[in-house]
Amino acid sequence: MDATSSDASSSGVRAADVRDQLPARPVLEGPDIARMLTRIAHEIVERAKGADDVVLLGIPTRGVFLARRLAAKLEEITGRSIPVGSLDITMYRDDLRLGPARTLGRTEIPADGIEGRVVLLVDDVLFSGRTIRAALDAMGDIGRPRAVQLAVLVDRGHRELPIRADYVGKNLPTSLRETVKVQLTEEDGRDAVLLGLKRTAPADER
Repeated sequence: MDATSSDASSSGVRAADVRDQLPARPVLEGPDIARMLTRIAHEIVERAKGADDVVLLGIPTRGVFLARRLAAKLEEITGRSIPVGSLDITMYRDDLRLGPARTLGRTEIPADGIEGRVVLLVDDVLFSGRTIRAALDAMGDIGRPRAVQLAVLVDRGHRELPIRADYVGKNLPTSLRETVKVQLTEEDGRDAVLLGLKRTAPADER
């Protein structure tokens, strides 16, 4: 879940980070994102043997939009409605004490719940892995799925925890001085993935 450097989209971009960034350039555009989501949807159907018991949970903010898009594509492929919801991880983050108070997102669990289902977490950017760790903690307070999988639009590397995505739209090798920002029409008015460069050396990124 990423706003600018990944794993942080639900909290937004800190003002100091914005000032320290050079102009970003698009590395993926709308048609690229659409193709990646279509491919991921087909991979989900193949791996989940039809996606009969799959529940999609997007991590706010952009992960929720991606989860809804994936659910629509899965419905086109399977002819069945796929449960989709959102999972707020704000209070489970391990960096709450490091910055100002964060705005709570919304957790919406489909009516049938997640017990015994295959829960597919959906996020925009996978970076350190700390957002996904928080999501696993949050989900543990809701129910016990049969399995948990992860789909991300972009994997930029630099993992700090042993977390791996099951479905990846694009592996995008980056340096820690670079920033990755996903833009989606629902939030930003366009679909794109932007690669930028910080003016200063990176702080302890989460």
